[in-house]
Amino acid sequence: MSEDAMTKSAELSYAMRTGALGRRLRLGWYYLIANPNLLIGMVLLLVLVAFSLGGQIFWDTRLAYPLSAPVAQPPMPGHPFGTDTAGRDLLAVMILGTVLTMKVGLIAGAIGVAIGTLLAFAAGFYGGWVDRIVRTVVDIVLTVPGLLVLIILASTLQGIISSTSMALVIAALAWREPTRQIRSQVLVMREAEYVKMARMSGSRGWQIILFDMIPNLLPYLGATLVAAVAGAVLASVGLEALGLGPRQEPTLGMTVYWMMTESAFVRGLWWWIIEPLIVLIILFVGMYLVSIGLDEFANPRLRKRT
Repeated sequence: MSEDAMTKSAELSYAMRTGALGRRLRLGWYYLIANPNLLIGMVLLLVLVAFSLGGQIFWDTRLAYPLSAPVAQPPMPGHPFGTDTAGRDLLAVMILGTVLTMKVGLIAGAIGVAIGTLLAFAAGFYGGWVDRIVRTVVDIVLTVPGLLVLIILASTLQGIISSTSMALVIAALAWREPTRQIRSQVLVMREAEYVKMARMSGSRGWQIILFDMIPNLLPYLGATLVAAVAGAVLASVGLEALGLGPRQEPTLGMTVYWMMTESAFVRGLWWWIIEPLIVLIILFVGMYLVSIGLDEFANPRLRKRT
C-alpha cells in the first residue's frame, strides 16, 4: 500500500471514530433528558454542589470550627442550622463537610477505577501471563476483609490523618471490584467484530483500547465510577463515625462521630442529628439514581425497557 493510501486510510479511520464518538455523545444527551433516574440523581448532586460551593461564598466557613459560635443552640437568626456543643455553626459545618466528604469519595473512587481500568484492560485485552497474574492478585486481595484493613490503616495514621490521606487509605482497596467487573466487559468486547476489524486494519493494541473500546465502555465506566465514589463515601463516613477520621476537619462523618460522642440523642439536640443525615441521604440517593441511570444506558436490554 502506498504512503498516500495509508494516509487516507488513517484519516478515514479517524473520521469514523470521531463521528461515532459524536453520535454517542448526542445519544447520551438525549438519554439524560429521557431517563428520570439519571436526571433526578444529577439534579440532587448538583443541588449539593451548589449548596457547598455557593455556601462558601455567602457564609463564613470559619464558623465550622470549635468556639466560633454559642454552644448547643437550636436554629435561630444568625445560626439557621443551630450549633453543637463545641460551638460550631452547623450550617458552616454542612457546607464544608459536604465538600470534604465528596472530595474523599471522588479521590478514592477515581483512583480505584483508574487502577482497575488499567489492570482490567491489561489482563482482558492482552491475556496470557498478564491475565493470570492480575486475576490471581485480585482473587487474593478480594478475600481480605476490607473493613478490617481500612480500620488498621486509619488507626495507624490516627492523629495525622487528613481528608486527603483518608481518601488514599480507602483507595488502597477501591480498585478490586472495578478490576474484576471491567475485565469481564473487556473479555466480551475483545471478541467483537469492530475490534477484530481494527486488528486487521493494523491498529496497535493501545489504539484499539483508546479509540475503539473505551468510548464504547464509557457509560459502564461512568456507572462503575459512581458506584466506587458511593462506596468510598460510605467507607469514609463509617471510619469517621468510629473516630478514625480527621478530627480537625468538619467532615460529615466526623460530625456524626461528635454527635454520638456528645450524646445528642439523649440531650435532645435534634438539629445536630437531622442535618448531617439529610445531607448524606441526598448524597447517597443522588449517586444511586445516577448509577442506575448510567447502568441502564450501558445495558442495551435495560435501555430498551426504559
